[in-house]
Amino acid sequence: MYLRSAVVVLAVCLAVEVRGFYLPGLAPVSYCDPRDEANKEKLEQGECRSKVELFVNRLDSVESIIPYEYDRFDFCVPSEEWAKSPTENLGQVLFGDRIRPSMYNITFLKDEKCRDLCGAKTYEVNNADQTKNLNFLKRGVLQNYQHHWIIDNMPVTWCYDVEGDRKYCNPGFPVGCYVTKKGTPKDACVINPLYNEKDTYYLFNHVDIFISYNDGEGENWPGARLLSAKLEPKSINHPRPGECPEDRPLGLPGKFDKTTKFNYTYSVEFVKQNGHKWASRWDYILDSMPHTNIQWFSIMNSLVIVLFLSGMVAMILLRTLHKDIARYNQMESAEEAQEEFGWKLVHGDVFRPPGSPMLLAMLLGTGSQIIMSVVVTLVFACLGFLSPANRGALMTCVIILYVCLGTPAGYVSARMYKTFGGERWKTNVLMTSFLIQGVVFGVFFMMNLVLWVEGSSAAIPFSTLVALLALWFCVSVPLTFIGAYFGFKKRPIEHPVRTNQIPRQIPEQSFYTKPLPGIVMGGVLPFGCIFIQLFFILNSIWSHQIYYMFGFLFLVVLILVITCSEATILLCYFHLCAEDYHWWWRSFLTSGFTAFYFFIYSVHYFVSKLAIEGMASTFLYFGYTFIMVLLFFLFTGTIGFFSCFWFVSKIYSVVKVD
Repeated sequence: MYLRSAVVVLAVCLAVEVRGFYLPGLAPVSYCDPRDEANKEKLEQGECRSKVELFVNRLDSVESIIPYEYDRFDFCVPSEEWAKSPTENLGQVLFGDRIRPSMYNITFLKDEKCRDLCGAKTYEVNNADQTKNLNFLKRGVLQNYQHHWIIDNMPVTWCYDVEGDRKYCNPGFPVGCYVTKKGTPKDACVINPLYNEKDTYYLFNHVDIFISYNDGEGENWPGARLLSAKLEPKSINHPRPGECPEDRPLGLPGKFDKTTKFNYTYSVEFVKQNGHKWASRWDYILDSMPHTNIQWFSIMNSLVIVLFLSGMVAMILLRTLHKDIARYNQMESAEEAQEEFGWKLVHGDVFRPPGSPMLLAMLLGTGSQIIMSVVVTLVFACLGFLSPANRGALMTCVIILYVCLGTPAGYVSARMYKTFGGERWKTNVLMTSFLIQGVVFGVFFMMNLVLWVEGSSAAIPFSTLVALLALWFCVSVPLTFIGAYFGFKKRPIEHPVRTNQIPRQIPEQSFYTKPLPGIVMGGVLPFGCIFIQLFFILNSIWSHQIYYMFGFLFLVVLILVITCSEATILLCYFHLCAEDYHWWWRSFLTSGFTAFYFFIYSVHYFVSKLAIEGMASTFLYFGYTFIMVLLFFLFTGTIGFFSCFWFVSKIYSVVKVD
């Protein structure tokens, strides 16, 4: 039954992860031409709109982890409407999104040609504030900071040709580009041969916006619906208002020695495309990302590893272990019973409580909380509730679920601690409520201080920090106490065999059965199942790419759970056969060591894939990486522990012990 349910969920995930679709709450918006007399009544009743609002978001860069608000670069901003910004959810605030209204005045079906935005921007050499603003703008160009604009809840994309005669649509476009002192064009400067002067910053101060729409012919719509918004950024030195000659790029010299003046302009063109459906308007963005074939390769690679491990475990359970149990149970004489060997020999010590039982119980409780949060979030994501159209929903969902699942954390921690023979239940529940959460919040707060000092938009406002603390102390902590209460009320988990009073001496172990080599080897196979998927996740975080393949992610997480379980069981059996009964902590660390390889891969990704500069960005990268690695360690370690706990309880429950 459970397998059938999992298959159904997986099938749904894989069916919906390639195409974007919309759910209730993300209603379409209809637009009408205000110049048409027939649309006046619809406009008055609010059935359709005439103004196409263009919102701007924070600017970010792959060369710097520090994002900035739109107005930090001294662009044209509507001072009166700046306070009327859309309300961001918790996930958007934590990700640094700052969606603001813009001065771009776009009316449906009204084309514009070289329209001025806010008049001339002037930067004088003797003006300290203007010099600072211009230098900051040049710095943004040099570090390839990207605009992120939004029209009708769709990203405004910049589409350009890439290798293999393909077109890539980037949900952002650069502030400008730079030609080095040696005359080498960097980044977007390669798109135009006119951008060729040495030590020159070319500012993209003009955009051609192309908005495609379906006019609703043959559909039951009150108006037209927008399908896409694309643009082409250009650098233009305007000779006079209303003229945008493309053969005169705006080059800002590297040395600021004279007054600089330029304008921001834009053009708008509406394109009718009735052959495209509104429900699939995200497809042209998602299809331009060539990940699907690589993802299937990753899945097949992971499945081969799982089949190999499953075969090994099956061989042990069905052959070796079965023979062991049969041989142990057939011993009749007392002399034969005294000549015990193998894993049966340690039956009197295998359930001896581990060292630091409170810490282990606390880690298991928090790990269970993380596992449940991840599973529920993935189900929601597969069903489309966390699609790219619903900005910030993924982070909001994770945080709310984690907070509300404090009860299972308290219950698991208390029940396991009581099973280990612990009696300090107050200390246990306090550690479960505060230790890991406190470490994560402490690192997060330090990174927030760095962002605040840098003036970044990702710096969390004080009110949001208070809200996070309120969720922690007023929701998560009480729920953890409730779970711990019920956990301590339950009887300890009964073990199938009794524990001897005197611990048995563990014989000298070979190199392969010592704890450290087994732990190191245990994380290799699980990491091999996920490292390709991990590459796409890191790309979505640090290279600002859209991640939407939650169906693949669901399958990879399922494979990860199976691989961690089987690898831990396999190594646990080998150690028990070597008469080493210290399996509690080893089972947690064996699968949890996958997080160490995660960290090593993150360092490799930082060195080889990213061009991050500056101490602040480096600190932020490794700060966020530490949080991810810690949570991943608890996730995988908890899976390995409970798999091994089930295995050990099972094998010792079916063997006869006097």
